[in-house]
Amino acid sequence: MPEAKAAIVTGAASGIGRAVAVHYAARNIRTVIGTFPGDPHDPEETLRQVKDAGGQAVVHEVDVRSTDSVEAFAQRAVDEYGRLDYAVANAGILRNAPLGELSDERWHDMLDVDLTGVLRTLRAGAARMGEGGAMVAVSSIAGGVYGWEEHAHYAAAKAGVLGLVRSVAVELGPRQIRANAVIPGLIETPQSLDPVNSLGPEGLRRAGNDIPWGRVGHPEEVAEVIGFLTSPAANYVTGQAIVVDGGLTVKMRA
Repeated sequence: MPEAKAAIVTGAASGIGRAVAVHYAARNIRTVIGTFPGDPHDPEETLRQVKDAGGQAVVHEVDVRSTDSVEAFAQRAVDEYGRLDYAVANAGILRNAPLGELSDERWHDMLDVDLTGVLRTLRAGAARMGEGGAMVAVSSIAGGVYGWEEHAHYAAAKAGVLGLVRSVAVELGPRQIRANAVIPGLIETPQSLDPVNSLGPEGLRRAGNDIPWGRVGHPEEVAEVIGFLTSPAANYVTGQAIVVDGGLTVKMRA
């Protein structure tokens, strides 16, 4: 029987990252659950759900703004499981900032997490992967498809993720390592439920009425696509970005 594979997932204390870790548990993929020390969500709940699903995981604190921290995070998979096969760059922040209030500091802080943090995660993962490895970065319809007022720094970072993934896919193709992105639409996560920096519960409810599927998405639905992109079923898929939005971006406006 082949040895179980191993993955690292940043931002896995809640939302899409948690759903990915639980999805991997069902596939017998061992996970290093990445959690930011300042995250108010409990990574131990992710660990509990992984174990309930019959999987194996460890919790590791990681700050994607630090190269040393990310390198240690990726190495944890090798130290714990003897290998690293998949890397999911999911950690991100979301901050509201009108253009007139978008200081250089706020701009750089956003890109350091949501774009350079993705680079650090993919770079650290690729350094420890062999042939057959796969990486997925989480973008957003804000930047990946649409613009978003008062979120220029966030949209710029998420748009940059797509260019990063395409270039990494070309560079790592000869090593048979794949890199793809997902572009989630409106997904009910702690981030989107934030009424200050995002839509909040009422905003999500209203937005769901305008989605062909009739509702906003669930983290598990994005996790299923990430699972596909890091599975043998997607062996010839690389450098791509898959939109997971219930049809929101293809609906004709009246």
